[in-house]
Amino acid sequence: MDTQTLQTFLMLAEHRNFTKAADALFVAQSTVTNRIAELEREVGKPLFDRNKRKVTLNKEGEAFLFYARRILELQSAGIQEVNSLKKYQETFRIGTTNTIYECYLFPLIQEYMKEHPHHAVKVTIGHSGDLLQAVQDHLLDVAYSYLPLYHAGFSCDVFATDRLVLVTGRENTTYDEHGITKEELIGSNYLYCNFALQEVGFFIRELFPPHYQFGFEIDNSTKLIPYLITFDGISFVPESLAAPYIGQGKLKDIKLVGFEAPKINCYKICVKMQAED
Repeated sequence: MDTQTLQTFLMLAEHRNFTKAADALFVAQSTVTNRIAELEREVGKPLFDRNKRKVTLNKEGEAFLFYARRILELQSAGIQEVNSLKKYQETFRIGTTNTIYECYLFPLIQEYMKEHPHHAVKVTIGHSGDLLQAVQDHLLDVAYSYLPLYHAGFSCDVFATDRLVLVTGRENTTYDEHGITKEELIGSNYLYCNFALQEVGFFIRELFPPHYQFGFEIDNSTKLIPYLITFDGISFVPESLAAPYIGQGKLKDIKLVGFEAPKINCYKICVKMQAED
């Protein structure tokens, strides 16, 4: 099982078509067909369901997809690590969610780079679940996540605590006088951000009926801000993210009537040092 075969598998899983996968890889269609056939023989199971129009991953293919990605990520990380030793004394690999990076890490990383000019710094922006997997695979030296990791061999400490605030654009005067109740949220123009933040995510979802359809959804809170400024929608965001825009008069917070929003913990996760074992 070589990397070319795994890359072909991933490309076919993405495009669901042998011709399109071949074009993306700049190889003949027969090459893609042969590589997939060889992979399925090696695995011992078919990985795709095929029909005349397209191919789709079956349940075995879905299970294998996760490991194929990890194998290629580990290979890439290993090659980068070996090559960085030629130029830098150390390579520091940081994984973080976008919000934690924007609110806390950027100045800290800048300071680290000034103090350690002979160290290479690699920053990966991702979702909390993916970052926790990467640090367990030793693809990262440290992960900053909204989800904790309580696992043998890893330390997990609260890095920062934030507050969830409900905000809207400065032109929206609907809630200036009385604030908003839980019941009024359901009828509001709520712009939904899919927080994977444990109790925070549950808190927001439980404010709305099951399977509630939002008019707008996004999975990154920093990308939500321009929509809040432009439209008259409302949304919960971390206070540290909203504070600069509130200070500039672009956003304003809305008073919560009869309920409170939970606090948000950010966690720092890394491999335990030998002395800690």
